[in-house]
Amino acid sequence: MKRRHMLQSLALAPLALAAQPRAESAKPDAQERKITVSDIEVHVVKVNARGNWVLVRTKAGNGLTGVGDASHGGSDADKLKYLKQFGDLLRGRSIFDVEGLRLAAEPIVLRNGTAAAICLSALEQSLWDIRGKLFGVPAYELFGGLLNRRIRNYANINRSTENRTPAGFARTAERAVKAGFDAIKMAPWDSLTKPLPDAARVEELVKIGIECGNAVRQIIGPKVDLLLDVHGRLDVARGLDLARRLEHLNLFWLEEVTPAKPLDYLAEINRAARMPTAGGESIYGVRGFLPYITAKAVDIVMPDVKYCGGMLELKKIAALAEAAGIPVSPHGPASPVGNLAAAHVCAGMPNFQILEHSFGEVPWRAEIVDPPEEMNGGYLTLSSRPGLGVNLNDKLLAKYRAN
Repeated sequence: MKRRHMLQSLALAPLALAAQPRAESAKPDAQERKITVSDIEVHVVKVNARGNWVLVRTKAGNGLTGVGDASHGGSDADKLKYLKQFGDLLRGRSIFDVEGLRLAAEPIVLRNGTAAAICLSALEQSLWDIRGKLFGVPAYELFGGLLNRRIRNYANINRSTENRTPAGFARTAERAVKAGFDAIKMAPWDSLTKPLPDAARVEELVKIGIECGNAVRQIIGPKVDLLLDVHGRLDVARGLDLARRLEHLNLFWLEEVTPAKPLDYLAEINRAARMPTAGGESIYGVRGFLPYITAKAVDIVMPDVKYCGGMLELKKIAALAEAAGIPVSPHGPASPVGNLAAAHVCAGMPNFQILEHSFGEVPWRAEIVDPPEEMNGGYLTLSSRPGLGVNLNDKLLAKYRAN
């Protein structure tokens, strides 16, 4: 892969787009402005040892409902607490009051971190779902229209691989390729702890991770894209060394070798690495991404619609990245609800690259929403149904409810 040429074509190439008709109903009248949030339901769904899905359903006074995803990133107990707190802020507000909700909730998010950010994001997603249903248009029409109906996804096999050996990762990757995915991501260095153990043990675990990457590359072949995530487990010296030792794998990207702070470390690795680098999954808000992008910490930014503040904030971050000539590949190992929320923003994103799909966690993944998630050959197909285009499957919510 020619790194700089690839990045320039993704971020800067002009896109030809036929004019899209605008829905006449997309502007609320005075009566519609009076529609307020009446109630919020929270459903915790048992998935696997890596974590549950936490899904919200917001009800409006006119009977419409919207869904959002508050999965991962903090304990379920914390998220239930913040969902109640933010739900109390939202109840009685107009369904159009997205920025008002953000301004009211943001001080709590900035004090309390990821769990609070996820809860704000989930409720924000649900408001856009309601708005789309009210106007009778898919959510992507509210975020710039449709550039791409089919959204390319990579298969994150990390959450479903229990046998975390080279052979175990290779078997899961083979299943993902057979399912139609042409891009595979894994994080084979999760056994590295913070603080790092002694040098000999670090080297042992680094070698095992490289062997996992080698095994997956061998099984998927040279044409399938391979993405490796370090989850910020290394220091800058070892990160630079790892980047050199992975050059033979022809990576699509190398993700978050060191933590997001200090930014100088990621920027140093980015300058030295011969493959594209990516990161930013845990950063909240456009203001959080500004220094990250300005520092040239990575080649590709990865805001997560669940962590960054929601769909509108994802759009703002993407616009900031577009101005800097940087592609956007949203992070998001989530339920189908979270993936759909991100995909509707990606559909109108000029600098969109690829979206994350959590592969193989449970066999009933697609059916947790109704109609089921439409993933074909690694592409998520967006429908023209209003809002996010799905409702929650109440039978499966009850069947897999976490105790």
